[in-house]
Amino acid sequence: MSKRLLSAKFIYQYRRRLEQCWSLECDIDPLILRARLLHRQNLEFQALAVEQELLPIV
Repeated sequence: MSKRLLSAKFIYQYRRRLEQCWSLECDIDPLILRARLLHRQNLEFQALAVEQELLPIV
């Protein structure tokens, strides 16, 4: 197998494992998880709106 194919396979496995870890984050605020999901879906404006809800009121 070529190095390129091995590295692509490794990246795919690494990304899949990372996404599995994110799905297990149950102790994190649901708004943070929602913002992460929106960013992954390239819905930047919606993600920023959710992040605004997370900012402390001073």
